[in-house]
Amino acid sequence: MTATEKTRFLGVEGERLAAEVLAENGYENVSNLNHDKTNYPFADLYAEKDGKKFVISVKTRNKYTKYGALNSSYNLGSNAYENAEFAKKDKGAEAYWMGVQIDRETFSIFFGSLDELAGKEQIPVKLASDGQVGICLVEDRPHSIPYAKFGNAAPSKEIEQNSHVLWLVIVIILLVGYIVTDKLLL
Repeated sequence: MTATEKTRFLGVEGERLAAEVLAENGYENVSNLNHDKTNYPFADLYAEKDGKKFVISVKTRNKYTKYGALNSSYNLGSNAYENAEFAKKDKGAEAYWMGVQIDRETFSIFFGSLDELAGKEQIPVKLASDGQVGICLVEDRPHSIPYAKFGNAAPSKEIEQNSHVLWLVIVIILLVGYIVTDKLLL
C-alpha cells in the first residue's frame, strides 16, 4: 500500500467513524458531502442537531507520529477558513471540525467550532484531549480497522529501554574516542 493509499484509507475510515459517532450523539441527516461532490470545500460531513446545521471538516490521523511522539495537532489546510465560508453559505450551516485520533486498537474523536480556533489552521488535538478546546465525543473506543496496514504505534517499553542503552553506548564510544584522540595528540 502506497503512502497516498494509506492516507486515503485512513481518511475514509475516519469519516465513517465520525458519521457513526455523530448519529450516536443525536445528530440527524448525517451525510458525507464528498459523495455529492469530490473534495467538497472544507467539509466532509453535514449534520443537523437541535435546529442547527453543521458542515464538518474531519481530519483523521494516527495518534502517534512515525517516530513515536504524540501527533498533537492536525492541519486543516491553508485555505480552511476561505473554504469554510463557501461551505457555510452553500449549506446554510456553521463550520465545525472533528479530529479522529486512531491508535493500534482504539480511536478517540474530538469536536469543535472552527470559530473556536480563532484563525489557527490546525486542530489542537492535545488541547482537545485535555478539555481545553472542543469536546470529546468518544475516548479510546475499540475499533476493527486493520491498523497494521497504515498505523504508527507508540514506542514500546522495550524500545524505550533499548534506546537508553543505545545512548549510553554512544556516549561511551564518544568518550573513548575523545580519550584516544587526546592521547594521540600529546
